[in-house]
Amino acid sequence: MDPLLQAALDARNNAHAPYSNFRVGAAIEDESGRIHTGCNIENATYGLTLCAERVAVFKAISEGARKFKRIAVAADTATLTPPCGACRQILWEFCGNAELTLVNLQHKTETFQLKDLFPRPFDASFLD
Repeated sequence: MDPLLQAALDARNNAHAPYSNFRVGAAIEDESGRIHTGCNIENATYGLTLCAERVAVFKAISEGARKFKRIAVAADTATLTPPCGACRQILWEFCGNAELTLVNLQHKTETFQLKDLFPRPFDASFLD
């Protein structure tokens, strides 16, 4: 299996999801080939919950990574689960039009370019 997909599946095992039991893992490959992972972390107030994709991006940024090639998101769903809107915005801002692969526990996959899931994104170009 692709190491990026396996890293997302493995990260899913670390999810803290006592309220929804919806465990998600994410992995991001930076330009040097390093893989940064994240999992969803729920909070009793729900609004303070962090998705796996945002955890992976913020972790990668905090470790010095700045350019990214690929993203993988893993969940235990028959229908592959794409990132939520907030995560799409963060992924676009930090990863641009990166390749995004969704994977489930049965190793079913689907791959997109981020622009296909997030057409007409808002980014820094609108702030000029």
